[in-house]
Amino acid sequence: MSSGTTSTPASSGATGTGVLPRTASTPTRFLTSATSAPTPRPAPLGPVSRVPLVVAMLATIALAAYTWASYGAKPGVLLLLGAGLGVALFHSRFGFTSAWRQLVAVGNGAGLRAHALLLGTTATLFALVIGTGAGLFGSVPEPSGGPLGVGLLVGSFLFGVGMQIGGACASGTLFAVGSGQSAIVLTLGGFIVGSVLYAWLYPLVDTLPQLPPYVLADHVGWLGSWAITILALLVVVAVTRVVQARRVPPPVAPVPTSRGALRAIRGSWPLWVGAVALAVLGAGVLVVSGGAWGVTSAFTLWGSKALQAIGLHPETWAYWQQPKQAASLAGPVLTDKTSLTDIGIMLGAAVAAAAGGAWTLHRRIPARTAIAAVLGGILMGVGARLAGGCNIGAYLAGIASGSLHGWVWGLCALAGTWVGLRGRAAFGLANPRRDDSVC
Repeated sequence: MSSGTTSTPASSGATGTGVLPRTASTPTRFLTSATSAPTPRPAPLGPVSRVPLVVAMLATIALAAYTWASYGAKPGVLLLLGAGLGVALFHSRFGFTSAWRQLVAVGNGAGLRAHALLLGTTATLFALVIGTGAGLFGSVPEPSGGPLGVGLLVGSFLFGVGMQIGGACASGTLFAVGSGQSAIVLTLGGFIVGSVLYAWLYPLVDTLPQLPPYVLADHVGWLGSWAITILALLVVVAVTRVVQARRVPPPVAPVPTSRGALRAIRGSWPLWVGAVALAVLGAGVLVVSGGAWGVTSAFTLWGSKALQAIGLHPETWAYWQQPKQAASLAGPVLTDKTSLTDIGIMLGAAVAAAAGGAWTLHRRIPARTAIAAVLGGILMGVGARLAGGCNIGAYLAGIASGSLHGWVWGLCALAGTWVGLRGRAAFGLANPRRDDSVC
């Protein structure tokens, strides 16, 4: 993660989302030889941020109570599940942006192996939930299968480029915003702009060539789908170990943390704990809502509602003329599944960051960093909508559902990462190196 005191697109993490530090508060240098020196010790934890903690806790409780009372138990539970996701994302610094960056730049496959654990655990829970039809509040759990076409290829590639330039993925953007990361607020703004831009231009991309979804369970059943997915993930783990052994990446500095029981509140969770927690909470979203955890469709809704608030009429666009989309735009934000979990993530991350002494606002953002944040967000917004999802809604949910489009998304985003790493230099953003600070 960041090697310095600020978490911006210029300094993102080694195994987390690329937006919050997993290192000491002073720069820590990579060692020329990864085997010749020990990993640096973490810096002490910062003090609890009492005011942000109280505000975030009260906001979470009040909004959950209002949602529950106004719209029912289902939306209220989804908001609380989102808050849990925000806590788990913060404490584990679990992410996608920096995992791919570290793999491509220096051959560190630890982040991708954490992905494999998250994907495998989620696939196991999805197979149990969808295979048995175990839903709550009248929901019928369904897999996330996406079409295979030009939109998927181009969109996931653009997303890969954008998340490296913007400094965060979709889930990382939300939990970083909740943690007070000012530059990532710009990334979120760009994300919303890109999502709305896609909706405006929807007629131009709606007819791109594509094939229907290919979901393994439709052909080999849920047990067969689960077995094939787990086998493929084991292959990914093996490949990352081979790559890492050949390239010998430098050690990654640890995150400031507490010990004992306090570590759950005031410290860094091991990545495997974060992976399991996210998988369980994501399965909870599936059980409660009937659909997998997603992130980016809410950005299109938020941006379009903002346009309505200033007197414009996005409801006349072809995108919002579709029955499902029209109902979403016409309804309250707090009845939208994805909006509920997104808001919950930001609130949960704010609580966790404040309790962990890591909540902070960075007021000085270099101009090039600000431009990169907005541009990266726009690319991700357009890319996620083209591809039918982001690193959560397409990559995680797709692979866990046994859908081929999730694997295609991941491969194209990895290719976009390679391009994005080269694009970062144009904005003065750092990349991981064998002899440089952890990025």
